[in-house]
Amino acid sequence: MATPFVSVSSNAKELRRKLTMVQRDQLPFATAQALTAVAKIVQAGEAQQIGKKFKSPTPFTRNSVGMSGARKSNQEAMVFIKDRAARYLAPYEEGGVHALNGKALLNPKGIKTNAYGQLSRGTLARLKARPDVFIGKVRFKDGREVNGVWQRPPTGERLRGRNGTKGNTWNKVDGKRTGGLKLLIRFGDALPVDIHLGYHDLAGRLVFRNFNREMGRALAKALASAR
Repeated sequence: MATPFVSVSSNAKELRRKLTMVQRDQLPFATAQALTAVAKIVQAGEAQQIGKKFKSPTPFTRNSVGMSGARKSNQEAMVFIKDRAARYLAPYEEGGVHALNGKALLNPKGIKTNAYGQLSRGTLARLKARPDVFIGKVRFKDGREVNGVWQRPPTGERLRGRNGTKGNTWNKVDGKRTGGLKLLIRFGDALPVDIHLGYHDLAGRLVFRNFNREMGRALAKALASAR
């Protein structure tokens, strides 16, 4: 996911007409420096926007904005979202449903998550290896099914729950008793995103707000070094 092409060629052409021959020789170098400086501003702005839009984004997401600078021979700088993050961030810019890493949305219920509200790496594999845990669908009496990761009750605990004695471990899902099974992670379908990142709009505003200033600084520096 890259920043849409924003051209500032008209600004450069207008500036070129006002320069002397010596100054014009420095223009490609100065332009590359200015474009790179503006790209860095856009990169910082997009990263800050991600931090504001999402609740507790992971470091991977916060650091997903990349940048490549311009050169004298290539008058183009680029700000982009790195490939791995672009897959799941694209719906927040273009609309649609959440991009899922697997076949379903993981919704932790009775299990600890990390500081970002997500499952730690390897959690599913560790749970799957436990003898008291299974992955699949549980059908309720009304015919409804809940797909997820379930923990079986210890031996005899379901019976104590039915008798209403101390140590009752009846669990409920959507108000329905599960007979002692505990839902750890619920599998669900991808849901529509409810956040608009505003990535493209922000990039355009930052380019036009900062280019002339950065171009002036870069040209002054180039001319000073050429003397």
